[in-house]
Amino acid sequence: MSYRSLFAAACAASLLVVPAWADGIKIMDPYARAASPSAKAGAAFMMITNDSGQDDRLIAARSDAAKRVELHTHIETGDGVMQMTEIEGGVALPAGSTHHMKRGGDHIMLMGLTGPLEQNAEIEVTLVFETAGEMVVTIPVDNVRKPKAGAHSH
Repeated sequence: MSYRSLFAAACAASLLVVPAWADGIKIMDPYARAASPSAKAGAAFMMITNDSGQDDRLIAARSDAAKRVELHTHIETGDGVMQMTEIEGGVALPAGSTHHMKRGGDHIMLMGLTGPLEQNAEIEVTLVFETAGEMVVTIPVDNVRKPKAGAHSH
């Protein structure tokens, strides 16, 4: 195999690893899920890396898959109960950092689903960043994925 062929193959393979990249913002390992096929709400999770060299902030998200899309987190109410709430002011993304949107933590809440989130389907979510602008991310539905250690189920 020639050097040029190897380079082309490496470039093609790297495209499969990184689902979305724009203006220094990289989205890795995105997935969405719903608790059941008849659920009226679902959530999306991912890792967001800011390699832009400047601080940024995820300020909103939207999708045709839901009537309302909000940035949510879990907070402890003081009596050991975790409550979901909207993140006021968005999610800070300092330069050089990675923010995990994960089950039991920060996530993208999809409310009023326009259709079921069926296993292996895909939805498009537009992420809105304060500096980087808008980025459309294609997110696979994975209702069978187990939460990583330390994460609470959603």
